[in-house]
Amino acid sequence: MNTDATRILILAANPTTTTSLRLEEEVREVEDVLKSAKYRDRFELTKKSAVRTRDMLQAMIEVKPNIVHFSGHGAGTEGLVLEDDAGQPKTVRTDTLAKLFKLQEQVTCVVLNACYSEVQANEIVQHIPHVIGMNQAIGDDAAREFAIGFYSALGAGEAIEAAFGYGCCNIGLEGIPEELTPILKQRGELASSAPVVVEEPMPDNPRKLTVVVAPNSSDAEKQSEPSSPKVTTTKPVVLANPEGTVSLNSPFYVKRPPIEDDCYETIEQEGELIRIKAPRQMGKSSLMQRVLNHARQQGHRTVYLNFLSIDSGLLTSLNSFLRWFCAKVSEELELKNRLDDYWDDNIGSKSSCTKYFERYLLKNLSEPLTLGLDEVDQVFQHPEIAQDFFPLLRNWNEDGKIKPQWGKLRLVIVHSKEVYIPLNIHQSPFNVGLAIDLPELTKPQVEDLVSRHGLNWSSVEIEQLMSIVDGHPYLLRKALYKIARRELTLSEFMQVAPTEEGLFGDHLRRHLLNLEDDPELRAGMQQVISATKPVCLDPSVAFKLRSMGLVELQGNGVIPLCNLYRLYFRDRLGVE
Repeated sequence: MNTDATRILILAANPTTTTSLRLEEEVREVEDVLKSAKYRDRFELTKKSAVRTRDMLQAMIEVKPNIVHFSGHGAGTEGLVLEDDAGQPKTVRTDTLAKLFKLQEQVTCVVLNACYSEVQANEIVQHIPHVIGMNQAIGDDAAREFAIGFYSALGAGEAIEAAFGYGCCNIGLEGIPEELTPILKQRGELASSAPVVVEEPMPDNPRKLTVVVAPNSSDAEKQSEPSSPKVTTTKPVVLANPEGTVSLNSPFYVKRPPIEDDCYETIEQEGELIRIKAPRQMGKSSLMQRVLNHARQQGHRTVYLNFLSIDSGLLTSLNSFLRWFCAKVSEELELKNRLDDYWDDNIGSKSSCTKYFERYLLKNLSEPLTLGLDEVDQVFQHPEIAQDFFPLLRNWNEDGKIKPQWGKLRLVIVHSKEVYIPLNIHQSPFNVGLAIDLPELTKPQVEDLVSRHGLNWSSVEIEQLMSIVDGHPYLLRKALYKIARRELTLSEFMQVAPTEEGLFGDHLRRHLLNLEDDPELRAGMQQVISATKPVCLDPSVAFKLRSMGLVELQGNGVIPLCNLYRLYFRDRLGVE
């Protein structure tokens, strides 16, 4: 045994009567990435499969691991699922696990690659410096890709915090919408007011540079006082690329009060519904994930469905779509698919779907169920499905007010486009519940975001940035990310931003192609950017341009969402 090596102990358990997992594949991938890693000699791997409770105890005593990785099933508040002598499930209680790890002084990190294991992580982290758990059900593919990214980074010499970031990023890179499921817990984790360390390039290490970011001006002033002998502890955070959903533990998510608090208060109520609408890349999915996370903290079971993931063949009929819907929710809840037991063609697919939820899914849950439906715009494109599916959601919401079983269901619906499908006002879910129309960031919020990127800018510099991108969250974060990495200066950004040479080139070209494919939208945008005051367009054109994120409403008229679009499209659409 190499006494200087980091000892990794992988414990895998998949009892015979539980859902089959590809644990061997996950373990093999971890072994392979460590064998080919730059610092492979620094790691020693021990694997234990079909783990029983006494196997776990014995391995802890004999191996004395520094990193413990559990792969298998989680049982939420009840604990983790191991095996008994007959290969049947045996649940180890959360408090017992915490006591076991309290004895492991040499362990620096625990990875719980199992569904709903955030509960165990919260307990174990009281005794272990770093613990990674899952805040909801996690699929086989996502669990495997997280492990690959995490151990690849460790093998390259990255710290645990950075390796965690790479693990989450690897899930997203593989096109799996579960990068927010892993959660990193740290013992004695700093309060949100602690300064942030951003890792950026330096000559001796192309991936690291320590930049202390004070979250507000008062903290910055305290750090600059030379008379203070206090040493400020920093919390390392990877400066992640701003594409996609903002992770739950990211320091770059900016709250837009009172929106978050209103959503959190609403989701705690029985049978409630939240509708989040905004143009593309305004932060809808990031807000939804925070609502789902808050629901989990309240003891809810949560399911996240992204309608972009549905196969087009399942959108050919209402029956196939609703069967997919029920099957996906069952899978996410780790409940057996029992569609054939509840589906009855004689009563129709909507009634069958309702019966499946009421008599099987909700009946088998002791906790509330919060269901997050993202990118429901996909369903708008299929009116024959939308005209039945959305009234069905409305009916469930109304039943939640009067029927205890349905009161356990909460709905969070996210969409970008206006609802053009003809829905009866008394059947639409788009005129009930809490309506959230995400606004752009205000100037104080932009100032806060600039500070979080470690940029000590004057008010004039912030106004220069906003003169191009206004308060658009995605455009702001992408600009600040590049500037904080010293890839360009503010002055250089101002010069090239509204051109295809600039960092928004792909973003602008995508919008241009969409306009060129629709002459009506192209003509409408030409009117908007050629005018010096709000333009009244046909309502359908105005709302489509708004859904694309190109304009904002001002009274009955519209104006360009930001100067970036005015400058770029004035040139590309030939407007004088």
